Amino acid sequence: MTDGGLLVFPAPDPDLARLLDLGGWAWSAVDDDLTARNAEGTPAGALVTLGADEADDQAGDDPAWQVLEALARREPPLLATMVLLRGTHLDQLAGRSHLFADFCLTPFHPREMEARITHLLAAGQRAGGAEVEPPGDDQTVRYGPLLLNTETYQARIAHRALDLTYMEYELLRYLAQNPDRVHTREVLLSQVWGYEYYGGARTVDVHIRRLRSKLGEEHARMIQTVRSVGYRFGRADD
Repeated sequence: MTDGGLLVFPAPDPDLARLLDLGGWAWSAVDDDLTARNAEGTPAGALVTLGADEADDQAGDDPAWQVLEALARREPPLLATMVLLRGTHLDQLAGRSHLFADFCLTPFHPREMEARITHLLAAGQRAGGAEVEPPGDDQTVRYGPLLLNTETYQARIAHRALDLTYMEYELLRYLAQNPDRVHTREVLLSQVWGYEYYGGARTVDVHIRRLRSKLGEEHARMIQTVRSVGYRFGRADD
């Protein structure tokens, strides 16, 4: 394994392998949790696919979770990990968000996957202590205590850094740039994801839930639910 590359479980299908190769990312496939934990070098991130083996999936014993746990037990822990899964598997993510930094539904759109990997690795570098220049005025979105840097994908709430995935950031940015309006799930899918997304409207709910958790109890109400319609972004004390 070359330092700075990606670990991939299981061996990628042709579409993913082609995307990684064309994107210039070094990668190495791992077979199980043991090889994931003991892979040589210092990988920059990992891509782990849930439900890759239908037999294991149907038996409720997906080895992908063991691989994710092994990555978290590496020294140092590998935190820049993305989970790839079908929309029917979203329920499996509940209670396990500490094991991955981002997730992407399959089949994926190449441009989205490229952007997610780029953001995943950049976020991993920042978590490792890399310094990032403070944002200039032409690169920021501000709303109350929220500050977004549109060039570095940094986000802060009341001077506290937010560790957001690529799509969490994009969703929060769209909401912050269009406050005090009610957005249906379908509109958010169109404007943020940019095409007919395989996960459907339920994907929006998952990302909203994760955003609220990361904003923290004090600021979670900046994203308000409008029953039977969608979501509205506004001040927590509105």
